[in-house]
Amino acid sequence: MKAALAQKPNLGPHVLIFDPSMPAAQIQAQINRVYALEENAEFGPERYALLFLPGKYPVDIPIGFYTQVLGLGASPDDTEIDGNVHSDASLPHNNATCTFWRAAEGFSVKPTGGTMQWAVSQAAPFRRMHVRGNMVLHQNHGWASGGWMSDTLVDGNVDSGSQQQWIARNSEWRSWTGANWNMVFVGVPSPPAGEWPSPPYTKVDRAPVVREKPFLQVDAQGRWSVLVPALKVESQGITWREGSTPGGSIPLNNFYIARPDVDSAASLNAQLTKGKNLLLTPGIYDLDAPIRVTRPGTVVIGLGFATLKPTRGNAAMTTADKDGIEIAGLLFDAGPVLSPVLLEVGPEGSKMRHAANPICLHDVFFRVGGAGVGRTEVNLRVNSSDTIIDHTWIWRADHGAGVGWTSNTSANGLVVNGDRVTAYGLFVEHHQQFQVLWNGNDGRTYFYQSEIPYDPPDQASYSSAPGINGWASYKVADKVSAHEAWGLGVYSVFLRPDVTLSHAIEVPHNAGVRFHHMITVALGDKGEISNVIDDQGGPTSIKPRVTPKVAQFP
Repeated sequence: MKAALAQKPNLGPHVLIFDPSMPAAQIQAQINRVYALEENAEFGPERYALLFLPGKYPVDIPIGFYTQVLGLGASPDDTEIDGNVHSDASLPHNNATCTFWRAAEGFSVKPTGGTMQWAVSQAAPFRRMHVRGNMVLHQNHGWASGGWMSDTLVDGNVDSGSQQQWIARNSEWRSWTGANWNMVFVGVPSPPAGEWPSPPYTKVDRAPVVREKPFLQVDAQGRWSVLVPALKVESQGITWREGSTPGGSIPLNNFYIARPDVDSAASLNAQLTKGKNLLLTPGIYDLDAPIRVTRPGTVVIGLGFATLKPTRGNAAMTTADKDGIEIAGLLFDAGPVLSPVLLEVGPEGSKMRHAANPICLHDVFFRVGGAGVGRTEVNLRVNSSDTIIDHTWIWRADHGAGVGWTSNTSANGLVVNGDRVTAYGLFVEHHQQFQVLWNGNDGRTYFYQSEIPYDPPDQASYSSAPGINGWASYKVADKVSAHEAWGLGVYSVFLRPDVTLSHAIEVPHNAGVRFHHMITVALGDKGEISNVIDDQGGPTSIKPRVTPKVAQFP
């Protein structure tokens, strides 16, 4: 890989590129330096990506906040870490419920002691990985509220343990143990035995339509490129069983390499107009206008949780209604001036069909407040039909800076207007009206996790209609004739005793609207969720607490 090292691109000071010829102690020192900065930096400004060229590395990699660890081979087996790679609980008492914004992608791990620890909650992608041993998704059975796994092979056992919920898509393992509230398996050849609700396993044999996330790769001649995986229909298992993932390769010189200390919305849009794709290196990009993605097949990738922050009440990014646009690995952080939307996919009224080459969003995350005051009306609005949402966490902050009912304001997490939109791994929390509002027909969701807002000051401030307390977490509009969803968990932590939610899920009574495997839980001692879906399921009683479940609706 000396050729790769000689030709390595300038990805800025926050992308560290490692070569197996480097002394292990030197690599370890740089890993330790990044972790020292990011271990406790939940709302910090630094962002990092650690890139490993193909080869073997005897190192220990703890992964902190805003840190992405990537292998650069065509196959995960091209890059092997012989040592620990781990995500540890960020709060005392093994509590991983705030262990967010970190990623491991595209390499194999031979874990010291035989078991890899991945104690995470939301926004922690684990993709295209090979664990040569066992894996635990918690730290000593402390609280955890994740998470996501896709295109991953685990040679041994996966123990979810105390994880409250999890989605595994197109992944394989020898065995799986553990269950809690909501565990969803899609396109998994050997899901664990047992049937919902005990254990709470939701199993969907095949992923109906999906494209894996684009990724950086370097070949034996040192040529850097981005692989855009092929669209898969009715798929099971990993893409790289025969070696590399099928797809099309784009040379890195077809990408504009963006820097947060250099680029603006104007400079990024100028590069897009020239026909370039975008590779956004780690950092926070202050944007006084939207990044406008208008060309079919444009690929926009962020490294190290590259963060887009609107500064003038604008959107951070918009796309045209065009085939094959790929947006991956970005954190959208609302600014202090109210934005109408942070990311809009297709303009309002989009009508094109994209079934053969859909727009795809992978590991696209949203935050309103936490690092400071943030305000938006809608976080993600999808107008283009056939769009695939492949893992998102859309979060109105419940802690951190700038947090309060009138401070970090956000009406909706996700609004879907397009038809035939498919979502895998939909995490949406704490917004002030509907967390999800689905207006398009023939939508599908595989796994949904939502906490409704903690902080409504009173019921009058939190009522969607006369006689309806609160705003349903998942709302399918009355005009929708067909919609289907699998594996949904909706939770409450009300801070005021007199605030309740009438329905966790609200849907029209149309024959084509079908829901499978739903649960509600009241995590605090105040208020309640009165029903799971429409008027079915019953309340999360105050004493004793119960966890109402509905197997099928209707």
